[in-house]
Amino acid sequence: MERKGTAKLDFLRKIELEIQEKWERERTFEQDAPTTVGESTNKNKYMVTFPYPYMNGRLHLGHTFSLSKCEFAVGYQSLKGKKCLFPFGLHCTGMPIKACADKLKREMELYGNPPQFPEEEEEEKQQQTTSDEIIIKDKAKGKKSKAVAKSGSSAFQWDIMRSLGLTDQEIVNFADAEHWLDYFPPLAVKDLKLMGVKVDWRRSFITTDVNPFYDSFVRWQFVTLKERKKIKFGKRYTIYSPKDGQPCMDHDRQTGEGVGPQEYTLIKMKVVEPYTAKFKSKVFYSKNIFLVAATLRPETMFGQTNCWVRPDMKYVAFETTNGDVFISTRRAARNMSFQGFTKENGVVPVIMEILGQDILGCALSAPLTSYKIIYALPMLTIKEDKGTGVVTSVPSDAPDDIAALRDIKKKQALREKYGIEDKMVLPFEPIPIIEIPGYGNLSAPLVCDELKIQSQNDKEKLAEAKEKVYLKGFYEGIMLVEGYKGQKVQDVKKPIQKMMVERGEAMIYMEPEKQVMSRSADECVVALCDQWYLDYGDADWKQQANEALKSLETFCEETRRNFEATLDWLQEHACSRTYGLGTRLPWDEQWLIESLSDSTIYMAYYTVAHLLQGGVLNGQGESPLGIKPEQMTREVWDFIFFKTSPFPKTNIPKEHLQRLRREFEYWYPVDVRVSGKDLVPNHLSYYLYNHVAMWPKDNGKWPQAVRANGHLLLNSEKMSKSTGNFLTLSQAIDKFSADGMRLALADAGDTVEDANFVETMADAGILRLYTWVEWVKEMIANQNNLRTGPADTFNDRVFARQPKISIGSWPSKACTETLSSSS
Repeated sequence: MERKGTAKLDFLRKIELEIQEKWERERTFEQDAPTTVGESTNKNKYMVTFPYPYMNGRLHLGHTFSLSKCEFAVGYQSLKGKKCLFPFGLHCTGMPIKACADKLKREMELYGNPPQFPEEEEEEKQQQTTSDEIIIKDKAKGKKSKAVAKSGSSAFQWDIMRSLGLTDQEIVNFADAEHWLDYFPPLAVKDLKLMGVKVDWRRSFITTDVNPFYDSFVRWQFVTLKERKKIKFGKRYTIYSPKDGQPCMDHDRQTGEGVGPQEYTLIKMKVVEPYTAKFKSKVFYSKNIFLVAATLRPETMFGQTNCWVRPDMKYVAFETTNGDVFISTRRAARNMSFQGFTKENGVVPVIMEILGQDILGCALSAPLTSYKIIYALPMLTIKEDKGTGVVTSVPSDAPDDIAALRDIKKKQALREKYGIEDKMVLPFEPIPIIEIPGYGNLSAPLVCDELKIQSQNDKEKLAEAKEKVYLKGFYEGIMLVEGYKGQKVQDVKKPIQKMMVERGEAMIYMEPEKQVMSRSADECVVALCDQWYLDYGDADWKQQANEALKSLETFCEETRRNFEATLDWLQEHACSRTYGLGTRLPWDEQWLIESLSDSTIYMAYYTVAHLLQGGVLNGQGESPLGIKPEQMTREVWDFIFFKTSPFPKTNIPKEHLQRLRREFEYWYPVDVRVSGKDLVPNHLSYYLYNHVAMWPKDNGKWPQAVRANGHLLLNSEKMSKSTGNFLTLSQAIDKFSADGMRLALADAGDTVEDANFVETMADAGILRLYTWVEWVKEMIANQNNLRTGPADTFNDRVFARQPKISIGSWPSKACTETLSSSS
């Protein structure tokens, strides 16, 4: 937006900087717990926190919008006379910083320093390749070098760093992960101070084991949780990055936050004679070959009439642990290789690559169906990014299946095109397996007829048909098949799955619900990992978290419902990994503690951080109390945070320990935590769980309120660096002043719905503020001419009664009485 002049903006910025310097000089926002018992007992305090932002770049307007809610609340509560504390930490734990540093390192190794990246034409060729490894021509050296090219990795980290205004000479330093910890946190503090936030900066810190005091605090927390049987070990399905060699939790993801593993039943359909040409190859000699289909509905396998493959899709035949051969897409095979399906973890031993058209017409023996032999037929709408690329066909209860089956039955040309004989199609009719109220025992054909679906290409109508049939069938359907007759569909799903697995007709298979990309640009899989995990599925722990939710103020019902839904489905959460930055697991130091797991009760650390770190972000300065990190033993932390713990054996003076405990006891619990609503399904729910685990018998320490807000739009559009519709905090202050920005943030929105920062509103704020200051100056200059004496005019009496006027009922009774009495 063009700006006509900056005089008014400069005027406001000058005032802001002067006042900010005054605040810093006078330590205006530094707060300590009272030393007298009376004040400590009768608290009149307010502590607000904001999830510490990640330090891999400058703070942006989205961060600013959420933290402004903390800022406004602290200002309001201060005016009400409360002693207010707003501490602010800076998050460095996890994968992103390490992944970015390593990516820079790889780019320098491949392309030089500074890098000479491939030309645009060469880049396009690279992005089109389907291989995991691509050949990049190094023109300067006249030879070829290999580089890993993964989906989503086309943006070079060096260019990203340049976009932050860094020179090539500066960027080199960022190949060392620890440099990020020195560079970005001070910038965040600087930007927030320019905003004028009411933060006690003595209590700020960065995370990871670089900070010895915070590292000690996190280790204490995890030892306590393990002792209380909240942390367990075992093989668990988890979203996993093969490239990084470790689980990929929400904060480690480029895309796919909140996505978890999806369980399928993998149906084994054995290829039988007469074999098609491909299966007569000697590589398959004496091997059992299975087309494997991933289904969410194992109870419908009684109704199979055929299976579907896509003629133009690429499949792989690979050898499994017991020597059998499975056929699926390469993507699905990759997932299976991390779940114990293959002899070597993560390795797919491909026997042959096969096109779908080479599978068509093969005879199959499929479990549970009443047809002895079924056939592989063509379906053109199968997607490669879900399931195995092989689909079981149950036309009695699946609209897609009946539509595709009808297509191939009535279109001889379609059969001839793919070499499908009449005997493979025409004799096969839908099998009644489920009775659904209102839809009968052949629900899919009925609904397709009602909606006049003509073919498998009627996508919108088929989506409507599926919506009608699937939910009603699952919740209201009654089984018709022997052994399960009369039972509800929802009750037999698991028993049928278990029966098929035990008989060797099926296996459990997992894949991500949606695509997940790690921050190192790796497409993630679901892996069966040895894993330390927080057992959030434990019934007692879950119940206690629900108790904490009952007393939690959420300010709106949608936030509460999101919490309830999360606590309902939440199960184990992997809390360890091997790559990134963080704290080591105290009892198993090959593992790092995952970044969402070590950030659940750190708000308690705020209460004492200033006395341990003395305002030095990395905790490596001199403690104001003369305490060394190694003195912070488990017993010392227990004494500070658990009021029933005895005085520990330590050479830390008793009065110092009592002061640390007094700070915690005064400021805790957190009165309100403000966050984006996207953190409810992970961090904010873990926040509840871990507080009740650490203080199970002291609900006075449990969170009091969580205020979740929506995302922030900029001028009614999504913020995006790629489109240029983006503002950092420092850019917004430069453009609108701190107060002009604040006014627009306050006006942007106040619910869980997405808010909208409008630049014209921020510009208008500058004008209003300037005009108001000028009016104040005028009034002060003219104060000798202002009226004096009793305030008893008609207008005075109206204003005196104003608080009694109820909003939304103008003219009110109070106003009417005032007017009447003065007439």
